[in-house]
Order: sequence, then structure tokens, then C-alpha cells
Amino acid sequence: MAKELGEGDPAPDFALPTDGGGKASLSGFRGKPVVLYFYPKDDTSGCTAEAVGFTGLKTAFDAAGAVVIGVSPDSAASHDRFKTKHKLKVALAADPGRSAIEAYGVWKEKSMYGRTYFGVERSTFLIGRDGRIARVWRKVKVPKHAEEVLKAAQGLP
Repeated sequence: MAKELGEGDPAPDFALPTDGGGKASLSGFRGKPVVLYFYPKDDTSGCTAEAVGFTGLKTAFDAAGAVVIGVSPDSAASHDRFKTKHKLKVALAADPGRSAIEAYGVWKEKSMYGRTYFGVERSTFLIGRDGRIARVWRKVKVPKHAEEVLKAAQGLP
């Protein structure tokens, strides 16, 4: 099993399609802080609350020079519907092949109601201007999470 990524590690590059027919790659944002948040599924209660939280702080993230990208295994078309429905302002990257999800080690065994299955563990990575991981949040609890990430992004050199 791969070593879990931690602070100071180089962030794995990725190239994924985004909502609106775009593309996002980590190397394309070199020199900017990147908030990469992984979430299980479009339009579920926790994922919607998290996306709405990041959207509400988008102006502050922009002022800090940080790019916010949400990643889930959903398709870009699903992301388009999700963004429109909830008026989301952050980029959503589609990773149905789980390349970035697995590179960042967030595809985990989970359990609910006594049933085990694999899915995305809600996690956020703050990547510094140098392409290294500055902060990691795992098993994220959504309330106040976007605010905590914003504070960390504002504190980056």
C-alpha cells in the first residue's frame, strides 16, 4: 500500500475534465496555492453543504490567490447539473477513473449501517505555491471546514 501523503510531500499532478467542458491540472496552477477537496458524490447533503461553503468564500480565496477545486468520481455532466442547481462558483473536476482520488489516497474502505464498501473519504489538501502539500484534512466534518481551509490558505507564504 502506498504511503499516505502528508505535509511537505510533493502533491501528485493530475489532469481532469471539469464542469463546463474545462480541464484542470495541478501543473497548470504552479505558483498559486491550490485547495483540492475530495468529496464522495454530487448533490448529497454533506457534499452540497461543503461545495456551498467553499462557494460562499470564493471571493476570499480569490483574494488569497488560491484556486479551489472539488474532485469526485462523478462525471463532468453531473458536475454541470450540480453547479447549476446550487449556483456553485468553484471548479469541479470529474475523476470517474479515480486517478487523482487514488494518487491522493482518499479511496478508502468505509462502512455504513454494517455494510462495508469503498468510496471517497472526504479530504482536503492545501497545496503551496511550490507544489508541495502544506496542510491535509482527512475525514472532514463539513461545518466550518471551508473557513478553516481559508485561514490556512491566507497564512501561506
